[in-house]
Amino acid sequence: MELRTLRYFVAVAEELHFGRAATRLHMSQPPLSRAIKRLEAEVGALLFARSPTGVTLTPVGSVLLDEARALLDHAERVRVRVGAAAGVATVTIGILGDGTDPGAARLAAAFRRSRPGVDIRIRETDLTDPTCGLRVGLVDVALTRAPFDETALTVRTLRADPVGVVLRADDPLAGRDGLRSAELDDRRWFRFPQGTDPRWQSYWHGGRPREGPVVRTVQECLQAVLWNGTVGLAPLGHNLPAELAVVPLTDIPPSRVVAAWNEGDTNPLIRSFGEIATAAYGR
Repeated sequence: MELRTLRYFVAVAEELHFGRAATRLHMSQPPLSRAIKRLEAEVGALLFARSPTGVTLTPVGSVLLDEARALLDHAERVRVRVGAAAGVATVTIGILGDGTDPGAARLAAAFRRSRPGVDIRIRETDLTDPTCGLRVGLVDVALTRAPFDETALTVRTLRADPVGVVLRADDPLAGRDGLRSAELDDRRWFRFPQGTDPRWQSYWHGGRPREGPVVRTVQECLQAVLWNGTVGLAPLGHNLPAELAVVPLTDIPPSRVVAAWNEGDTNPLIRSFGEIATAAYGR
């Protein structure tokens, strides 16, 4: 199995939609579909159950997803270690959140201008690890959101965004100017898998345990709202489908956009990233 094909498979498995996965991979849908069919032929079993509304993982697909994620993570660790041994100036940035954030776009442009000879790698992560693989050495620095366990990490706040509750547009509460989290105690909220950082879990659950579907990605969160009427939190200002609405929550502290790296990291590129990020988000 080629790593590229496994990356294709993971994208489809996380998006559960070939069109969205193709957009995420910056490719057209036909070659993506062909790559998945070749992978299924190689495995000797269907990986996805297809329907007009999308796809779902088969039991074989679920097993392969766990193994593929582990293989891709290991391959990234190998790349980082070999690059370091060869003396190549490389920075791997973990990204969690909205890729259309203008602050992130300014940061990317400013960092390229400041360090034109650096090989910049991006690792996009799902919502189950707010540190984007920082603790296990998959990335050098994370552009993410707090709160999470900051033990042995340097965390620099770049911006604070008010948050709101995401509802279906036809929900009776969707027209309100503001809500308190207690007004949603009788609703089902999306949850993150067991083992996700407790501080991260607590914040996005409104400070208390909740019942509801388990999700890993932003798209899964949005689909849970659309299909199940589930509610959840999101930073204000994000573009949402017309079928969804967001109502400000008045009793939840803002969501902090942060840059984080391992405490004691002496790589000057990482310190430079923190300084450039502070300037880019401060505009």
